[in-house]
Amino acid sequence: MALIVLSLLWLLLARCSRYAPMYNTPMPFRPQGNPNAAKRGRTPPPEETFEEANFLKALGEKQKPVSVKLMDGQTVSGWIEYYDKHMVRLTREGAPNLFIFKHEIMYIAESGGKRK
Repeated sequence: MALIVLSLLWLLLARCSRYAPMYNTPMPFRPQGNPNAAKRGRTPPPEETFEEANFLKALGEKQKPVSVKLMDGQTVSGWIEYYDKHMVRLTREGAPNLFIFKHEIMYIAESGGKRK
């Protein structure tokens, strides 16, 4: 009788033990990737890099030809002669010079080559 009780007790403990083999049970979820990344957190990229003035200054000093894409879809070409906090002066050959507000500019790209 004691032997039967001990064997039943052993079976019960074996089923409840975490070391006993478990069949057809789902594995616990593990997140993919680096486990330390969630703890560390990433800082988002800055809104401003403060390189705009350096970029415009370099383009103006070298009188590099640029293409300026405006918010309304127009593209104008020339070189940057002057800029300040709110506007850019685009000098063009054979066409009137333009004073363009910065909030109307989508992007400025170098056209390649040298004006001089």
